[in-house]
Amino acid sequence: MAITGGEYDKMAKKASPPSHKLKNGFFAFVIGGAICAFGEGLSMIYEKIGIGRDDIKALVPITLIVITAVLTALGVFDKIAYYAGAGTIVPITGFANSIVSPAMEYQSEGRILGTGANMFKIAGPVLVFGTVAAVIYGVVYYIFLR
Repeated sequence: MAITGGEYDKMAKKASPPSHKLKNGFFAFVIGGAICAFGEGLSMIYEKIGIGRDDIKALVPITLIVITAVLTALGVFDKIAYYAGAGTIVPITGFANSIVSPAMEYQSEGRILGTGANMFKIAGPVLVFGTVAAVIYGVVYYIFLR
């Protein structure tokens, strides 16, 4: 006996818990905003101790990447992401997490075939499509807007 599309939809809706969109949106906004505010705070601290603006522009993302990587390795970032949902996909922190998570998961398979071969499983497509989009944008800009 085959299940039709309509029957499957009913079964899937029955088995899926309802989404709390307002609550999820609130936590994504608050925690994502806190991550961004933390980055801005780092910028202000670095400026206060006398680091130049150009160096700060590089130092803040590097600091956020390192903190996210360490929190991911310790299992803390996943707990934050559980509550924040999309709020943790602030580009820098989400990217760092997408590299470290598979690296941690596959480390038992060895450095090369485990960690090395699998650490870009999630981030790899993002890098490829981001690069392609940048090239297309650059060509369009060069042709029409220069």
